[in-house]
Amino acid sequence: MTISINGTNGLIQAYDYQVLTTGFSYTFAAGTQVLVINPAGTLATGTITMPASPSDGMTITVESTQQVTALTMSGNGGTIVGAATQLIPNQPLSWVYRSTGTTWYPFSGGAGRATALVSGTSQASTSGTSIDFTSIPSWVKRITVVFNGVSTSGTSVKQIQIGSGSVVTTGYVCVGGTFYTTNAAGATSFTSGFVFISNTASDLLNGTLVLANVSGNIWVANGLVSNAVTTPQVFTTNGNLTLSGVLDRVRITTVNGTDTFDAGSINILYE
Repeated sequence: MTISINGTNGLIQAYDYQVLTTGFSYTFAAGTQVLVINPAGTLATGTITMPASPSDGMTITVESTQQVTALTMSGNGGTIVGAATQLIPNQPLSWVYRSTGTTWYPFSGGAGRATALVSGTSQASTSGTSIDFTSIPSWVKRITVVFNGVSTSGTSVKQIQIGSGSVVTTGYVCVGGTFYTTNAAGATSFTSGFVFISNTASDLLNGTLVLANVSGNIWVANGLVSNAVTTPQVFTTNGNLTLSGVLDRVRITTVNGTDTFDAGSINILYE
């Protein structure tokens, strides 16, 4: 075990308290080992840079009272093992510096370093022909689309589309299925999106669709929603799509693109 006592960067600990805003850039000053961030609300992005010329055994701790959704960390000439990609509220993260190898190693708050479930902003599905969720962070590997009593004005079936820079409307490999209380069932293939075959204006859909990243820009979908307003029904969807770039948006719409939403709400969760 190596212990370093240094009046600037050693075991004497000082903290910094910051009320930061989205897009912040913070560099640890000499002698500061703890950063407390207390923003007014969720921050979309931010950058934290480790101190210059750290001493062997120096520790750094970062804590935020609010979510920082997409975080970039810089080693300032050193390597950071387990660099955080976001900050989860009230979950401090700590690293210790080893001068041999110029590397920062994580030693506490490991669970916080893993991607956490982040909620988007719920949108009322009561108007418009589509509902979009954009600016999804590049580190996201799984997205859950949540339907809460969602209905549309016509008979066109509902679909979820994804994209990178723009929404992709073709090339999906999807099978949508329907199950009834009468034990009847059916399935249909689609290429325009991940489709729930709900084709009655009075349907109210509740359930989820999960988008999971396989590798690169390959995404697979698996969804299940139900309707109990008229004859009880269950709608399923499964499929895949390879994007040309990193996924950054999800759209919920209908196949004909003209039916309007008239009830319920939709949100996404991502991690």
